[in-house]
Amino acid sequence: MNQVAVLSAGSWGTTMAMVMADAGNTVTLHARRPEIANAINSHHHNPAYLPDVALPASLRATTDPREALDGAAHVIVSIPAQTLRANLTSWAPLIPDDAVVVSLMKGIETDTGLRMSQIITEVTGIPQERVAVISGPNLAREIAVREAAASVIACTNEAAAKTLPAACLTPYFRPYTATDVIGCELGGAVKNVIALAIGLAGGMGLGDNAKALLITRGLAETTRLGERLGADPLTFAGLSGVGDLHATCASPLSRNRTFGEHLGQGMTVEEATAATRQTAEGVKSCKAILDLARRNDVEMPITKVVAAVIDGQLTVQDAANRLMARTPKPERYGSDHLSCCFAAATRSR
Repeated sequence: MNQVAVLSAGSWGTTMAMVMADAGNTVTLHARRPEIANAINSHHHNPAYLPDVALPASLRATTDPREALDGAAHVIVSIPAQTLRANLTSWAPLIPDDAVVVSLMKGIETDTGLRMSQIITEVTGIPQERVAVISGPNLAREIAVREAAASVIACTNEAAAKTLPAACLTPYFRPYTATDVIGCELGGAVKNVIALAIGLAGGMGLGDNAKALLITRGLAETTRLGERLGADPLTFAGLSGVGDLHATCASPLSRNRTFGEHLGQGMTVEEATAATRQTAEGVKSCKAILDLARRNDVEMPITKVVAAVIDGQLTVQDAANRLMARTPKPERYGSDHLSCCFAAATRSR
């Protein structure tokens, strides 16, 4: 199959490295910490993130990015969104000239408002035709124990997008292809913010009606922003839209939902960060998403309230009151949402 580099060895990066190895590729995983690389090579497990998961014996790890990237046909990047630019600056000269770079990251860069694929092209000079994103309802823990899952691989170059599914198809992981990179990335980024809101509601003891309200209206504001930025609204009815939104909002494995629950139970942002332990991308991205919406004259009330809570401008109770006090409006998703959902369902048959 292919030679694959995965940067880096967090839970999602390690899981995707496992998927690629199970699919028959030669995979090298870059880890910052020597003890993690040594454990993967010697004992075939990641003691920091997936200690009880048996990794393929063929999966190799290294602390040297040059070694990991040497000869790679696919370069898969899975690091916190806000660290991407700095890391890519040092990695860019090492990426092979013909490699396809694949982003697993679901966030928006603060200050610039750029999506992850945009940062990749800006920093590396790699054309967008060789940059892909993987997005969908992909809770790392479930995939790591080889439970059934599916995802979307999006690339503006349809031919390039089609080379990736064969490289990561396994009995438990099913990839689909798309060309709507904008929609896939926005769906993945905004759902983290909505999951924070779901966690807040759960932490406060609110019921399923409130959570359903947040999920459906969260999908509405995601779709509005996506359409304004050029995404296909049908994307938000699929795996990288409502699929990812549901998994992240419903599962106790979700970092963003867990972070929101901590806030709803009375923790400060600093306490919730320590208790969650791993990166909850929505915490850093919510303000960037809100700024992006404001620049494009898009109303995103849930994102606005979550950003205010994270920034300390609103208490949790004030946030709930603010959302429920909004003036009633017609239910709209920016386009005919029922038609979108029906069309998406019939396309996937």
